[in-house]
Amino acid sequence: MTLFDPGLQPERTALAWRRTALALFVGSLVAMRILPEVLGAWAVVLGLAGVIAAGGLLWAVHRRYRTHHRMLLEEGDRTTLAGGRLIAATTLFCVLAAALTLVLVVVMAITGFSLVPLAR
Repeated sequence: MTLFDPGLQPERTALAWRRTALALFVGSLVAMRILPEVLGAWAVVLGLAGVIAAGGLLWAVHRRYRTHHRMLLEEGDRTTLAGGRLIAATTLFCVLAAALTLVLVVVMAITGFSLVPLAR
């Protein structure tokens, strides 16, 4: 039996996606901790949305890895693997989060609100 990938590419890709999901999870928890002063209860809603997105990403990554692993075992390394829906969805989520953050920063700049007390 020959290995379809001696470099363990599917495993390394799955680990990278898991790190991404973990970063999203931790970032969401941090947002829930520091944003209530600015957004009130909406900070919890946004944080929970991030936590749910992280859970969904972990589920999708696990499913994608299992599918790719099975396809590689059955059909070898010449098989065509799944498309980029997970990448597109994650990119869309990150773009929306970045746009929301930009709006938040602009609103804070206009209103003069700061999370860090300035030294006087």
